[in-house]
Amino acid sequence: MKAIQITFDEALLAELDATDEVHREGRSAVLRRAVAEYLRRRRRYAIAEGYARAYGDASGLGDEFERWEDQGRWPDD
Repeated sequence: MKAIQITFDEALLAELDATDEVHREGRSAVLRRAVAEYLRRRRRYAIAEGYARAYGDASGLGDEFERWEDQGRWPDD
């Protein structure tokens, strides 16, 4: 592991230090987990955004796909 230096607001640091988790495991362990969770959420958000861009707006597909949504319908009897 690599040691880093970060700056915290004193009130936020005091609130963090008051938690049971920090007392049991230490600041570094708690902050590593928090950063890992942040990165997981960020990846999930990026994937969801990619799907939304890819499938959310058919108008961006170009002229060759115009009215493609009608092609998948069953004919009326």
